[in-house]
Amino acid sequence: MSRTEKISAVAEITEHFSNSSAAVITEYRGLTVKQISELRRALGSETTYAVVKNTLTKRAAADAGVSISEDLLVGPTAIAFVKGDPVEAAKGLREFARGNPLLVIKGGVLDGKALSAGEVTKIADLEPREVLLAKLAGALKALPTRAAGLFQAPLSQMARLAKALEETKPASADAPTSAEATDAPANDEAASNEAASNEAASNEAASNEAATDTPVAAAEASDTTETPAEPAE
Repeated sequence: MSRTEKISAVAEITEHFSNSSAAVITEYRGLTVKQISELRRALGSETTYAVVKNTLTKRAAADAGVSISEDLLVGPTAIAFVKGDPVEAAKGLREFARGNPLLVIKGGVLDGKALSAGEVTKIADLEPREVLLAKLAGALKALPTRAAGLFQAPLSQMARLAKALEETKPASADAPTSAEATDAPANDEAASNEAASNEAASNEAASNEAATDTPVAAAEASDTTETPAEPAE
């Protein structure tokens, strides 16, 4: 392979790493071209199964910022670059390996984190993304109903309490309190005494005014008396 071909191959593998959410590293020793073609069809259009050279893959992984153990890049290597659901790809690889034991799953990378062969198998045991989303949607849809059932009893009790308080409010608002009932006579008596005092003060003021005005009236009466006419000469 020429230098130009190596550079082109590294760039292609780097692009696969960068555009994939997961990558599963396998050893395909002993598989025929026909079997590899069958595996590619089984993985679907969202997964690229590529036969790679280990030295070029190490360089490409470093360029893409992906950490892969060198122990995984030993022997004939092919990588499944997963752009779709990693669960579906892991299931496809596992099912194919069951029918074709020459395919060995060695490990991989998921969202930048290294995976062992056992972890890839655990991912294959998970439910597909669409199933999980459907279950989540069903749980969220049932959540308001469950919440309503949970709060039904407390809310009804509060409603009955509020109604009872509302019914007792007019009666308590119209009826005077015991303190007000006790103070009512005292307040009336105090008002009567105050009115009597005001009336007495008014009478006293009128008497004083009459007594003061009497001499003045007499003096005015004397001033109007005609004086005797002087005798004529």
